[in-house]
Amino acid sequence: MLFMISMGAALLIGGRSAWSEAAYLGLIGFFLWSGTDAINNICDVELDKESDRFRSEFTADLGLGGFIVAALLSSMAIGLGIFTGRPLTTVFILLGILFGVAYSVPPVRLRQTVLKPLVNSTVGAFPVLIAAAFYNAFAVEALTLATFMGVATAVNSLWEDLADYSSDLKSKANTFLVVLGFRRGLHATILLGYSLVPLMVLIGQMFRLGAIYYGIFSVLIAFLSLHIVRERRVILGAETAAMHELSSRLARDFVIIAVAQTTNFMLASYLKGL
Repeated sequence: MLFMISMGAALLIGGRSAWSEAAYLGLIGFFLWSGTDAINNICDVELDKESDRFRSEFTADLGLGGFIVAALLSSMAIGLGIFTGRPLTTVFILLGILFGVAYSVPPVRLRQTVLKPLVNSTVGAFPVLIAAAFYNAFAVEALTLATFMGVATAVNSLWEDLADYSSDLKSKANTFLVVLGFRRGLHATILLGYSLVPLMVLIGQMFRLGAIYYGIFSVLIAFLSLHIVRERRVILGAETAAMHELSSRLARDFVIIAVAQTTNFMLASYLKGL
């Protein structure tokens, strides 16, 4: 996702002709996300036994190799940032890694607090800020895009929490869903998901993205809405095992939608002006 957000932001800020630079910034976003995600996987080995056993076992089997992989991926992001010759670009990369450590690593471990969405907002914001620093273009449009992408990734993290609810509850985490209660948290998460619709439309309007952008986005919203309408009795009913099972499916669906929408954003950014 960060690869596509980085490329889309670079193409909008630097112009459609900056394809090679956008790909370079996309690689920075990819290594930055991969490094911080590797750190999180290492720290989440025990929690993932409940929600994602395959990932837990794979990370555990890596042992010390997991730390080496995380360090190499993070170093690649830093190295690519330094190579740009733009110091502020490297600063934002280092801040991204710092937030990733604060998110995952004890004793801070904000991943298990209500601050989790706030920290996750940096995942979407930093790729845009890195692109803005690369082009030295901190106009209102770039900062607004960073804010919108930050909000989108924060909401996306709440949907991911639906699949992690059981493990978070057992570990006595204080995430949004645990604090609010599963049923109310599910309803709030769905509403927050729909709050992204006007944000995505505003991005399209602000950067004059084409009709294809709106068309693909409309299909994604329809896909999610049909699923929710079909399962409305479970969603609006009492908390049951069926509701928990449905929430896991919704979490997976939203990941697909998020990946598809960031791809849509990247392609629309490139097609702009053709």
